[in-house]
Amino acid sequence: MDVWEVFLIGAALALDAVAVGMTDGMTEPRMRPAKSFAVAATFGLFQFAMPVLGYYCGYAFSSLVREIAPYLSFALLALLGGKMLVCGVKELRGEQKRRVSAKKTLTAGKLFLQAVATSLDALAVGVTFLALDSASALPFHAALCALIVGVVTFLMSLAAVETGRRMGSVLSEGTEALGGGVLMLIGLKILLEGVL
Repeated sequence: MDVWEVFLIGAALALDAVAVGMTDGMTEPRMRPAKSFAVAATFGLFQFAMPVLGYYCGYAFSSLVREIAPYLSFALLALLGGKMLVCGVKELRGEQKRRVSAKKTLTAGKLFLQAVATSLDALAVGVTFLALDSASALPFHAALCALIVGVVTFLMSLAAVETGRRMGSVLSEGTEALGGGVLMLIGLKILLEGVL
Protein backbone atom coordinates (compact mmCIF):
# COMPACT_ATOMS: atom_id res chain seq x y z
CA MET A 1 0.00 0.00 0.00
CA ASP A 2 1.28 3.46 -0.91
CA VAL A 3 0.88 6.69 1.05
CA TRP A 4 -1.60 8.10 -1.48
CA GLU A 5 -3.82 5.06 -0.91
CA VAL A 6 -4.00 5.89 2.80
CA PHE A 7 -5.22 9.38 1.84
CA LEU A 8 -7.83 7.84 -0.47
CA ILE A 9 -9.01 5.56 2.33
CA GLY A 10 -9.29 8.64 4.54
CA ALA A 11 -11.34 10.47 1.94
CA ALA A 12 -13.63 7.48 1.39
CA LEU A 13 -14.20 7.02 5.12
CA ALA A 14 -14.85 10.76 5.51
CA LEU A 15 -17.73 10.91 3.03
CA ASP A 16 -20.45 9.98 5.52
CA ALA A 17 -19.10 12.47 8.06
CA VAL A 18 -18.96 15.12 5.32
CA ALA A 19 -22.63 14.62 4.43
CA VAL A 20 -23.68 14.68 8.09
CA GLY A 21 -21.49 17.73 8.76
CA MET A 22 -23.10 19.58 5.85
CA THR A 23 -26.50 18.70 7.28
CA ASP A 24 -25.44 20.03 10.69
CA GLY A 25 -24.36 23.29 9.09
CA MET A 26 -27.61 23.61 7.15
CA THR A 27 -29.79 23.08 10.21
CA GLU A 28 -27.77 25.55 12.28
CA PRO A 29 -26.84 28.39 9.90
CA ARG A 30 -25.77 30.66 12.77
CA MET A 31 -23.18 28.17 13.97
CA ARG A 32 -20.06 29.95 15.18
CA PRO A 33 -16.68 29.15 13.60
CA ALA A 34 -15.46 27.61 16.86
CA LYS A 35 -18.40 25.21 16.88
CA SER A 36 -17.84 24.35 13.19
CA PHE A 37 -14.25 23.54 14.12
CA ALA A 38 -15.43 21.41 17.08
CA VAL A 39 -17.90 19.47 14.90
CA ALA A 40 -15.22 18.71 12.31
CA ALA A 41 -12.69 17.86 15.03
CA THR A 42 -15.14 15.40 16.60
CA PHE A 43 -15.66 13.62 13.28
CA GLY A 44 -11.89 13.60 12.69
CA LEU A 45 -11.18 12.27 16.19
CA PHE A 46 -13.61 9.38 15.80
CA GLN A 47 -12.30 8.54 12.33
CA PHE A 48 -8.81 8.41 13.87
CA ALA A 49 -9.78 6.47 17.00
CA MET A 50 -11.89 3.76 15.35
CA PRO A 51 -9.13 2.36 13.07
CA VAL A 52 -6.73 2.38 16.04
CA LEU A 53 -9.32 0.48 18.09
CA GLY A 54 -9.90 -1.96 15.26
CA TYR A 55 -6.15 -2.45 14.83
CA TYR A 56 -5.53 -3.24 18.49
CA CYS A 57 -8.64 -5.37 18.97
CA GLY A 58 -7.58 -7.45 15.99
CA TYR A 59 -9.25 -10.27 14.22
CA ALA A 60 -11.29 -11.47 17.18
CA PHE A 61 -13.29 -8.28 16.93
CA SER A 62 -13.44 -7.98 13.11
CA SER A 63 -16.30 -10.39 12.40
CA LEU A 64 -18.50 -8.69 14.99
CA VAL A 65 -17.68 -5.24 13.61
CA ARG A 66 -18.46 -6.24 10.06
CA GLU A 67 -21.74 -7.84 11.11
CA ILE A 68 -23.25 -5.16 13.34
CA ALA A 69 -21.67 -1.89 12.13
CA PRO A 70 -24.10 -1.30 9.23
CA TYR A 71 -27.15 -2.02 11.38
CA LEU A 72 -25.99 0.14 14.27
CA SER A 73 -25.03 3.02 11.97
CA PHE A 74 -28.40 2.79 10.24
CA ALA A 75 -30.30 2.73 13.54
CA LEU A 76 -28.47 5.76 14.96
CA LEU A 77 -28.76 7.86 11.80
CA ALA A 78 -32.37 6.83 11.17
CA LEU A 79 -33.29 7.78 14.74
CA LEU A 80 -31.59 11.18 14.55
CA GLY A 81 -32.79 11.83 11.01
CA GLY A 82 -36.34 10.71 11.70
CA LYS A 83 -36.62 13.05 14.67
CA MET A 84 -35.28 15.95 12.61
CA LEU A 85 -37.62 15.12 9.72
CA VAL A 86 -40.72 15.02 11.91
CA CYS A 87 -39.83 18.32 13.62
CA GLY A 88 -39.04 19.95 10.29
CA VAL A 89 -42.31 18.83 8.68
CA LYS A 90 -44.31 20.03 11.69
CA GLU A 91 -42.58 23.39 11.46
CA LEU A 92 -43.31 23.67 7.73
CA ARG A 93 -46.98 22.81 8.30
CA GLY A 94 -47.22 25.46 11.00
CA GLU A 95 -48.20 22.88 13.64
CA GLN A 96 -45.30 24.04 15.72
CA LYS A 97 -44.32 27.62 16.41
CA ARG A 98 -41.07 28.67 14.83
CA ARG A 99 -38.55 27.52 17.36
CA VAL A 100 -35.85 29.75 18.67
CA SER A 101 -32.42 29.06 17.25
CA ALA A 102 -31.20 27.71 20.59
CA LYS A 103 -33.44 24.68 20.11
CA LYS A 104 -32.01 24.08 16.64
CA THR A 105 -28.46 23.87 17.88
CA LEU A 106 -26.45 20.72 17.59
CA THR A 107 -26.02 19.23 21.05
CA ALA A 108 -22.97 17.35 22.25
CA GLY A 109 -25.02 14.15 22.60
CA LYS A 110 -26.33 14.34 19.05
CA LEU A 111 -22.85 15.09 17.72
CA PHE A 112 -21.46 12.10 19.62
CA LEU A 113 -24.07 9.76 18.11
CA GLN A 114 -23.39 11.14 14.63
CA ALA A 115 -19.64 10.66 15.06
CA VAL A 116 -20.08 7.08 16.25
CA ALA A 117 -22.53 6.23 13.46
CA THR A 118 -20.32 7.64 10.70
CA SER A 119 -17.11 6.06 11.98
CA LEU A 120 -18.10 2.46 12.72
CA ASP A 121 -16.87 1.28 9.33
CA ALA A 122 -13.44 2.63 10.26
CA LEU A 123 -13.19 -0.17 12.88
CA ALA A 124 -13.01 -2.69 10.05
CA VAL A 125 -10.38 -0.55 8.32
CA GLY A 126 -8.29 -0.84 11.48
CA VAL A 127 -8.45 -4.61 11.19
CA THR A 128 -7.38 -4.25 7.55
CA PHE A 129 -4.45 -2.13 8.71
CA LEU A 130 -3.50 -4.96 11.08
CA ALA A 131 -3.52 -7.48 8.22
CA LEU A 132 -1.46 -5.17 6.01
CA ASP A 133 0.94 -4.43 8.85
CA SER A 134 1.42 -8.17 9.44
CA ALA A 135 2.37 -8.49 5.77
CA SER A 136 4.67 -5.42 6.02
CA ALA A 137 2.50 -3.70 3.41
CA LEU A 138 1.70 -0.46 5.27
CA PRO A 139 3.83 2.59 4.39
CA PHE A 140 4.17 3.37 8.13
CA HIS A 141 2.62 2.33 11.46
CA ALA A 142 -1.16 1.87 11.55
CA ALA A 143 -1.57 4.67 14.12
CA LEU A 144 -0.03 7.15 11.68
CA CYS A 145 -2.29 5.82 8.91
CA ALA A 146 -5.25 6.35 11.24
CA LEU A 147 -4.03 9.87 12.00
CA ILE A 148 -4.03 10.63 8.27
CA VAL A 149 -7.60 9.32 8.05
CA GLY A 150 -8.59 11.57 10.97
CA VAL A 151 -6.93 14.68 9.53
CA VAL A 152 -8.49 14.12 6.10
CA THR A 153 -11.89 13.68 7.75
CA PHE A 154 -11.41 16.82 9.82
CA LEU A 155 -10.50 18.97 6.80
CA MET A 156 -13.29 17.62 4.61
CA SER A 157 -15.86 17.90 7.41
CA LEU A 158 -14.87 21.47 8.24
CA ALA A 159 -15.39 22.49 4.62
CA ALA A 160 -18.74 20.64 4.57
CA VAL A 161 -20.03 22.22 7.79
CA GLU A 162 -19.16 25.69 6.50
CA THR A 163 -20.77 24.98 3.13
CA GLY A 164 -23.89 23.66 4.83
CA ARG A 165 -24.00 26.67 7.14
CA ARG A 166 -23.95 29.04 4.18
CA MET A 167 -26.61 27.00 2.36
CA GLY A 168 -28.77 26.91 5.50
CA SER A 169 -28.75 30.68 5.86
CA VAL A 170 -29.98 30.99 2.26
CA LEU A 171 -32.57 28.20 2.41
CA SER A 172 -33.73 28.81 6.03
CA GLU A 173 -37.17 27.18 5.59
CA GLY A 174 -37.28 23.39 5.58
CA THR A 175 -33.60 22.76 6.27
CA GLU A 176 -34.33 20.62 9.32
CA ALA A 177 -36.67 18.35 7.35
CA LEU A 178 -34.16 18.18 4.50
CA GLY A 179 -31.32 17.45 6.93
CA GLY A 180 -33.32 14.69 8.61
CA GLY A 181 -34.04 13.10 5.26
CA VAL A 182 -30.36 13.25 4.33
CA LEU A 183 -29.33 11.57 7.60
CA MET A 184 -31.84 8.79 7.02
CA LEU A 185 -30.58 8.27 3.46
CA ILE A 186 -26.98 8.10 4.67
CA GLY A 187 -28.01 5.50 7.25
CA LEU A 188 -29.80 3.50 4.55
CA LYS A 189 -26.74 3.70 2.28
CA ILE A 190 -24.49 2.39 5.08
CA LEU A 191 -26.95 -0.43 5.78
CA LEU A 192 -27.21 -1.45 2.13
CA GLU A 193 -23.42 -1.36 1.67
CA GLY A 194 -23.01 -3.59 4.72
CA VAL A 195 -25.71 -6.06 3.75
CA LEU A 196 -24.91 -6.34 0.03
